[in-house]
Amino acid sequence: MIIAIDGTLASGKGTIARRLAAHFGLPYMDTGRLYRATGVAALNKGVALDDAAGLADVAAHLDVNAFEESRLRTAEAGSAASKVAAIPEVRAALLELQRAFAHQATGALLDGRDIGTVVCPDADVKLWIDADVEVRAARRHRELQAAGETITLDELTTQLRERDQRDSTRKDAPMKMAADAVLIDTTDLTIDAAVEKARAAVETVLARQE
Repeated sequence: MIIAIDGTLASGKGTIARRLAAHFGLPYMDTGRLYRATGVAALNKGVALDDAAGLADVAAHLDVNAFEESRLRTAEAGSAASKVAAIPEVRAALLELQRAFAHQATGALLDGRDIGTVVCPDADVKLWIDADVEVRAARRHRELQAAGETITLDELTTQLRERDQRDSTRKDAPMKMAADAVLIDTTDLTIDAAVEKARAAVETVLARQE
């Protein structure tokens, strides 16, 4: 079984994905981590974030485990990830890695921006996780404050709007909801309620397929 979970930043997508993977006993890949790691690696090596060839080389030789999670969760890493993810050569370098993970014998759960549309269009279940941008910005702001980052809520809201625009309008694999995905709006949900709603949605789709 392959479960594809896509959606916007700070919508609860990652937490939902991790909990569903544990519930259904599936290996889990946070594909956004690949792009964050590529972005951070590029910054570390002085590769410009619009240098397609240089970024593709970084992605092709990426060791995603070489980075501390705290570094990959910064606002800078998130912004870099969105920029490098718009480079077709980078997406091509990381695509087969994601597909190989998805199609292992055990099945898998992957989350990202284009799992249900590009990486795994044949996924058994597709979910789209979203929430109002103001709510998402407030959630992310609390996370970054807890990590010691100094950024205002207004600045972060602007960044999220820009990232949503960049991710959804890029020519290669834009962020969008698959036609057969189930929408989970977490705007007014606690994370526990959102996870339960997502779990129920997966089980409903699976029951329909039997």
